[in-house]
Order: sequence, then C-alpha cells, then structure tokens
Amino acid sequence: MKASTKINKSWFLFSMMLIAANLRLPITMIPPLLSTIEKNLGIPKSLAGLITSIPLVTFALLSPIIVKVAKKFGNELTVFLFFILLIIGSYLRVIPTIGALMFGTFLVGVGIDSGNVLVPAMIKDHLPNQIPLGTSLYTMSMLLIGAIGTALSGILITKVSLQVTLMILSVMAIIALIFWVPNLRYNQRDTASTKHVNYRSVWNQSLGWLITAFFGFQSLVYYSFVTWLPSMLESHGVSAILASNLLTVLQLSGLPCSFIVPYFSTKKHGFKHLLIMLTIGYAIAPLGYLFPTGNLIFLSIVTVVTGFGSGIAFNMAVIFFTEKTTNHYQTAEVSGMAQSAGYLLGAIGPVLFGYLENALRSWSLVLGILVLVSVLLVLSGILIARHQPIAEQ
Repeated sequence: MKASTKINKSWFLFSMMLIAANLRLPITMIPPLLSTIEKNLGIPKSLAGLITSIPLVTFALLSPIIVKVAKKFGNELTVFLFFILLIIGSYLRVIPTIGALMFGTFLVGVGIDSGNVLVPAMIKDHLPNQIPLGTSLYTMSMLLIGAIGTALSGILITKVSLQVTLMILSVMAIIALIFWVPNLRYNQRDTASTKHVNYRSVWNQSLGWLITAFFGFQSLVYYSFVTWLPSMLESHGVSAILASNLLTVLQLSGLPCSFIVPYFSTKKHGFKHLLIMLTIGYAIAPLGYLFPTGNLIFLSIVTVVTGFGSGIAFNMAVIFFTEKTTNHYQTAEVSGMAQSAGYLLGAIGPVLFGYLENALRSWSLVLGILVLVSVLLVLSGILIARHQPIAEQ
C-alpha cells in the first residue's frame, strides 16, 4: 500500500505548516539586522546583500540534486535530514565572524531548499483531493511566519544583541524538526513499485521553462524588495523602525493570496483575474516608491498593494507546480527545475541592486528595473495560463 494512503493527513498538514514556516523565516529575519551586521563586521552593502543571495544561489544549485536524493531516500526523510543542516547553519550564524555567517547561511539555504522543492510534491501525493487546501496552508505559513520574523527581528535587535536575536528566531526550525518525526513512518522510497511510472521530463518542454521564468522573475522582485525596501524608504527620510514595519506590512499583505489564488485557479477565467491583480500589484504599485515622500498613508497604500502583488506572484508559481503537472513525480521535477534556474535569477537582485545604489546613490534605476521585470512576469504568466498541462509521456 502506498504511504499516501496511510499517512495521518491532519498531522501531515500541521507538521507541513511548521516546515513551511521555516522556508522564508531565516531569510526574512535578516533585513532589519543588516545595518547591525554591516557595523559589527565592517562590511559594505554589496557584501551584506550576499546574506540574502547565498540561500538563493544554494536553491539554484541544489534543487535538481534534492529531487534525486528524495527519489532514493524518500521525501519525508530527505526533508528531515536537510532540516538538521538548516539548524546547524542557523546557529553557526551566531558566531560573530564573516566566515561563520556566510557558511552558516549556505547551510540554511541547503535546509530550506528541501522544503521548497519537496513540500508541493508531498501535498500532491498525500492530499490528491485537497491540493488547494494544502497549497493554501503551505504558502500561508511561509508568508505569515516570514513576516512575523521580520517584525520580531526589528524589535529584538533594539532590545538584545545580534547573536541573541539570531538564536531566538532560529528555535522555530528545531520545533518543526521535532514535529516532523512522526511522518518518517510514512517515508516512501523510489522502490520497484514506483520506478515503473514513466513521465516525460519537464526539462525538454516549453511549459517547464515558462514556469521557471515565472518563478525566477517573481523571486528576483520579491527578494530584492525584502532586502532593500527598508533602505529605499530610509533614503526618503523614513525612520529605520517605520521602514522595518512597512517591510512587515509588505509581507503580511500577501497572506490573503494564500486562499485567493487557489480559489481563482479553479474558476473558468480565474487566471485572467489573477494576472490583472498581479499587474496592478507588481508592475504599477512599486512606482509609488519613486516619490520622495515620508507620508505614512501613501507609503502604506503602496506597500499593501505591492505586498498583495508579491502574494499573487508566489502563490501562482506554486499553483503552476501542481496544476500544470499530471503526477507528483512531475511536480517534484518541475519544482526543482523552476527553483534551480529561478532562484539563480533571483539571487542576482540583492547583490546587483546593492551595487547599483552604491554607485549611483539612488534607488530610481533599481525600481525601474524591478517594474520591467514585473512586466515580464505578467507576460510569462499569460503564456502559462493558456498552456495545457505538462505532457504525461
């Protein structure tokens, strides 16, 4: 009997949400700490941007490898083992040296990537009739805890040291690992009973590359904003604490999309409406940051709409993984492919834009590039929505 027919679905959902909670938290907790890290370690903005980019490069390099590891050892066990690396990396970052910070961040990226790639496949496998519910809870947990982590790190760094802040926020990974243990009983390896399944590789299909482009564009825009939005706002005279709070607002504004996107994706013209919302949120709203104003109402509106756009983009990417594939083997492969090339593109943003700002002393060109990338994001989404699912054979 397949593992998916025996697993406790309620426990799987709960523990999966805890895993998902750690897939952005170790990255989103960093932006409010960047100025402290720069001062403590004496590093420039471009090097500080690497703290966001390193996990993204790790995702790009390891995503296809994780798919192969999971086929051999099973999805549940793979996530468990890689999360141990995430915990080790999280506490290495507590050591106040550049080497420990960077290597720890690399291990954090390795751990996160296992959940990024394999959780959508496990949802399709264990919850074949509840994919919208599983996807909603997965993305909601990721976005909510990521946003809370940003807020908490901004608060904690004003009360305690950088090291203590990192230690407190890294406890979440330990909790997730403990609650994931019961799922190991249902770990399903790629045995003879599953190897007979034949499916056409997504790497030689145009839809696979379109989904990869979509994921890459949304990754580049999102992680660039997460890394540098506080600095953009501070350049207009906004206080550091208010800038940090607005970054939290940006992340929280995407939460409703965890339910809105799966709902619309099942409707006849649902993707059309989602793409219109994506255009407003990501290609139009960010232009508001070009205005040199510290007006809280104006900045809050711009941030809420932009955050809503980010939620639409990310949730659509995850929906494409499940709705545009025909079995969970394909889901894992297209997830690995999209996150491999997609995060490589996303990793360029934080470092490149930090360098551009250092050179030009202005965020205007950066915002212009981000809006252009958002237009390409919408165009790729239109093509994907019109495309039939990836071929089975």
